Amino acid sequence: MLVLDHIAVAANTLDEGRAFVAQRLGIEMGPGGQHARFGTHNLLIGLEDGLYMEVIAIDPEAPPPPDARWFDLDGFAGAPCLHNWICRSEDIEAALAQMPAGAGRVVDLARGDLRWKMAVPQEGKLPYDEICPALMQWQGDHPAAKLPQSGARLKRLELTHPDADTLAATLAPLLQDPRIALQTGDAPLMRACFEVEGQERWL
Repeated sequence: MLVLDHIAVAANTLDEGRAFVAQRLGIEMGPGGQHARFGTHNLLIGLEDGLYMEVIAIDPEAPPPPDARWFDLDGFAGAPCLHNWICRSEDIEAALAQMPAGAGRVVDLARGDLRWKMAVPQEGKLPYDEICPALMQWQGDHPAAKLPQSGARLKRLELTHPDADTLAATLAPLLQDPRIALQTGDAPLMRACFEVEGQERWL
């Protein structure tokens, strides 16, 4: 019912996020756009296997949104980091009903010619300290094929949380992806291993 769609790097500014990805992976982010509903903007780059990555930050030129920004960006501080993973569904309402409490309410969104639905928590923060995936449903063509391509391939997405076993049990009926590893640890942490030009690099 769920398919890994893309991953998101959070940063205080897009320039900081761009530099972080370039330093860690050796790839350059491409252009993105603005999200008027949540007062954010992003950069995008295509990955292998139909995935993509975004760098997302608060847009300093956008008016504040009427409620909390998605991905807990109102509470984000510090160095750029891999911050979220986003899964798509063909029926977001049905998938959301099986997710942990607080996974969000469905919001209709648009940017340019892109249309999608997104589950966004009322307070902006996803369950399990943002380790729970965000859910979305595309309304029309998927954007990955239209993005500049990096040649990077996601090999492993490591998701660490003290209650990882509980989250894993919730997601098991919904998501089968051997690249995704939920593991128990003392603190929330998200890391990803990529193959870039024949080498493994971590984000």
